[in-house]
Amino acid sequence: MKSLKLATTILLLSIFIGAIVSYKSNESIDNRPNIIFIMVDDMGYADLSSYGRTDYKTPILDAFIDEGVKFTQAYAAAAVCTPSRVALMTGRYPARNKIGLREPIRGEVDGIVGLSPDIPTLSSMINKSGYETALFGKWHLGIAPEFFPNKHGFDQFFGILAGGADYIDHESWFIKKPILYENDRPVEKNGYLTDLITDYTVDFINRQHDHPFFISLQYTAVHWPWQLPGDNPQPEGINPLAGGTPEIFAGMVKNLDSNIGRVLEALEETGLKESTLVIFTSDQGGSEFSDMGPFKGGKEFLWEGGIRVPAAVRWPGIIPPKTTSEQVVITMDWTVTMLDIVKANTPENIAFDGISLLSHFKDNSSITPRKLYWRTSNWELQDAYRSDNWKYLKNYEGEFLFDLENDMGETTNLKDSNPKKFNQLKREFQELDGQMLDRLILNE
Repeated sequence: MKSLKLATTILLLSIFIGAIVSYKSNESIDNRPNIIFIMVDDMGYADLSSYGRTDYKTPILDAFIDEGVKFTQAYAAAAVCTPSRVALMTGRYPARNKIGLREPIRGEVDGIVGLSPDIPTLSSMINKSGYETALFGKWHLGIAPEFFPNKHGFDQFFGILAGGADYIDHESWFIKKPILYENDRPVEKNGYLTDLITDYTVDFINRQHDHPFFISLQYTAVHWPWQLPGDNPQPEGINPLAGGTPEIFAGMVKNLDSNIGRVLEALEETGLKESTLVIFTSDQGGSEFSDMGPFKGGKEFLWEGGIRVPAAVRWPGIIPPKTTSEQVVITMDWTVTMLDIVKANTPENIAFDGISLLSHFKDNSSITPRKLYWRTSNWELQDAYRSDNWKYLKNYEGEFLFDLENDMGETTNLKDSNPKKFNQLKREFQELDGQMLDRLILNE
């Protein structure tokens, strides 16, 4: 009888201990943060007032940046849309994938190409890690059904498939087919596109969630056409880049700022602010009406103004507020960092080109030296390579060596005065370039 009681006690004790272990295991998984990754389109380095803009204010994003860490040396992986998004989704340089050679995907000419579902992507790996996943906004990685977001692990999608759309009627100028979709079906909606993207995001946040969630929030703003809420659609046949003014651009940025405020407010109201990591950045530098601050050039070019972008991260309890980071970061780093944070199982045969910033979030004094690579094909042929504070650049004007620590505006070419460093960086660029796919040269 005593042995039976002892056996029963041991059994109950083992069940109790097992339950505790199971609870702790589940608790550790459930405690992973929600993630909202916000990527805006064509925002220049100094288009936010906290980065230097003076003719208008962006109070929401300024306050958000003040609650976390502001990066001063953040880069886009490319100077145009599609390759930057390929880098985000794959964690690798765009030129390692065929779709990353499209600079960018353009209209029906590229209607049969896209990001292959066979490639492990940020969203598919996060989804397999137990996260609910959603993409709201711009896709630009294929307009054919086999390349749709739901083929890449997104549970929900609302937005445009192409690179841009009229903010009022949501039509494309280059694709003669529907581009506004909800999941895998074309839809028609009334409203300003930036507002609609936010509506879907806020609705998603407000739902009851049984698992942590990942939202890829890909605003089309502040990409042209230059339109404000209440405007008429652009007439057919009109150049979509026409009609802009600094005042319209300012209104678009302020509307974007307010909409991001709605997203952040939804986190507050649902009690999710403390358990949500929010990352903000741009897919490349700005275009007309943008302010690139001290940097030369803009979108489509590998001068600093085309690839240096604003970026900030808020993670309550992990990242101290009012922090500024000099860490050099690039698009693929956000990918690897998010995969690290969600504890994703990543394929062993994939070598990411980004690094995890998790340790840097926890210790801002820890700086990792970087070597970064860029290349363009479809516009002007350009090469760029950064090693620590030195930058090699080759473009339509010639070849250059810049010391970015002392010359961030790229005004003084040190190629002839420091040939050893110039040749070193050029050689390192060529060695890395040899690992990439051949350039895709389009005669358009």
